[in-house]
Amino acid sequence: MVPRFALYLIGAIALLGLIAGTSAIMMQRSSPWPTIRPGGAFAMQDTSGRPVTEADFKGGLSAFYFGFTHCPDACPTALFSLSEAMREIGPAADRLRVAFVTVDPERDTAEQMKLYLQSFDPRIRGLVGSQAAVEAMAAKFHVVARRVPGEGGDYVFDHSTTIMLFDATGRLVGGIDHDEAQESVTGKLKRLLTPNACVPGAPASLWEASVVKGNSAAMCN
Repeated sequence: MVPRFALYLIGAIALLGLIAGTSAIMMQRSSPWPTIRPGGAFAMQDTSGRPVTEADFKGGLSAFYFGFTHCPDACPTALFSLSEAMREIGPAADRLRVAFVTVDPERDTAEQMKLYLQSFDPRIRGLVGSQAAVEAMAAKFHVVARRVPGEGGDYVFDHSTTIMLFDATGRLVGGIDHDEAQESVTGKLKRLLTPNACVPGAPASLWEASVVKGNSAAMCN
């Protein structure tokens, strides 16, 4: 027969284990990337054919978005939102290193990417590469890009649509969802530029997907 105090001890240990497990689950759910760290080494080219690696972004604030120039909706929407935010921020946005990375190396040549980006802010940098280079970078950034066949041999990509925000150390610090309001997109870029300042219109966290209307205090730490 097990002594009563031993039963109490076993019960207490089990309860602590349950609490710890629940806390871990809650912590994992607080970020889209709970157990991984997107980013790392890559070797691509820009629209002029110049080699681009992770070293070009080292020490700066950066935003990466993966997509393709034949994208019917998500990509032009994201790039337009980034362009509008950078326009509103003005010269301070020069400190941001914004990259549009192709997931479609078959069609997105340097020339095609250059032509496509003429419709958006000129500070947005297009990155292209070989199939192997594109797949390797997408894997490092934990980006999903699945080719979906269409009619007449055409195709599109079902791909990740989050704009990933990185600090000067290369650490992922936030994300912009594809359906966020323009005010939130602009606010997040401003907060990325000035992390310790109260930015009216910006979410309190770079992970939050919405802005609390009319309550500036709730938007600041």
